[in-house]
Amino acid sequence: MALTDRQARTLRHGDKPVFDGKVTGLMLTPTKGGAKWSLRFTSPISGKRRDAGLGTYPETSIAEAREKALAMRKVIDSGGDPIERRNLEQRAAALAATAFTFEKAARKVHEELKPSWRNAKHADDWIRSLEAYAFPSLGAKKLDAITPADCADVLRPIWLDKAETASRTRQRMHAVMQWAWAHGHITANPVSVVDHILPKQNARKEHQPAMPWRDVPAFVTKHVAEFKQGEATRAALLFLILTAARSGEVRGAVWDEFDLKAGVWTIPGERMKAKEPHRVPLSAPALALVQRLKEQKLHETLVFPSPRGKVVSDMVLTSFLRRVQAQSDLPGRVATAHGFRSSFRDWASEQGYARDLAERALAHAVANKVEAAYHRTDLLEQRRPLMEAWAKHIVEPG
Repeated sequence: MALTDRQARTLRHGDKPVFDGKVTGLMLTPTKGGAKWSLRFTSPISGKRRDAGLGTYPETSIAEAREKALAMRKVIDSGGDPIERRNLEQRAAALAATAFTFEKAARKVHEELKPSWRNAKHADDWIRSLEAYAFPSLGAKKLDAITPADCADVLRPIWLDKAETASRTRQRMHAVMQWAWAHGHITANPVSVVDHILPKQNARKEHQPAMPWRDVPAFVTKHVAEFKQGEATRAALLFLILTAARSGEVRGAVWDEFDLKAGVWTIPGERMKAKEPHRVPLSAPALALVQRLKEQKLHETLVFPSPRGKVVSDMVLTSFLRRVQAQSDLPGRVATAHGFRSSFRDWASEQGYARDLAERALAHAVANKVEAAYHRTDLLEQRRPLMEAWAKHIVEPG
């Protein structure tokens, strides 16, 4: 006979299970925690008897229990095991709930790779390029839903006009999807084939925007030469221009690196791009600048501290340059801090200085291994007149 609510309500712990006469195998078993619904069946797959839970009474009514049981019976009649089917569905739902989107995967890869990178700026650049170009269209997409066409669409707007930026963004997208493949989220890396979808790139390399060397003196005189107490940004930029050093080398400079009597700034290898120590002969204006900062005692360790006593951010220099150049009537392109190294290099070439001397002043690594093996000296004293002449060009334009 069909089970009724009256029968179900009278069941007590210790009573035998009651079968419903309407759906084969559907039963209600009284327990300490209440009566529980289950469907008893023989698995077509294993041949073993199994009980599939269907909820508790009265939270799950008799009608609802019958409906669930009938659905399971259809699975059994088709040769399936309803418990296995349900487990697969639950696992799929759980996987879908925790599935990685491109942005989530990218940020995880970024955190995992960050300890291996040589500086914080590179780590910031890595994720910012994806934030700028990939996240707007790919960020919310599930990894297994991303196609080669999606990846090509991300790169297409910058593929030809900003080839180097596109190349770096592509490399970082590839790293994210390679991680996804390694962890079983995808079966193939869609970034690997974008080169076959996009047009052939121009081989020319992008360069940092640089101010023409003839315009540097006017720029320095008007915007940088005079700095007040505590103006570390302006002082750092002036020192960067005078020494033709990299932004990170200047911003991270500490007092222990300076020998003011000898007029030498020695940058340790761990702070250099090539991981080799680099000595910078300080011109008279550069030395005077450092001595003035020393007298101001802005920080015990840092030469160019931020107002909070930390290393000045590269973005601070960039923002400063954009601001003053927007107000300037100087001709030429907008320059970056790194671009002043190019200004120095162009000036040195046009003034007839030897290539080797200028390259050593910039601490460029020697690509040729044989040539590098014979570089036994950094030509410090020969570089002094070079840096003095550069400083004179900047602060005493003729």
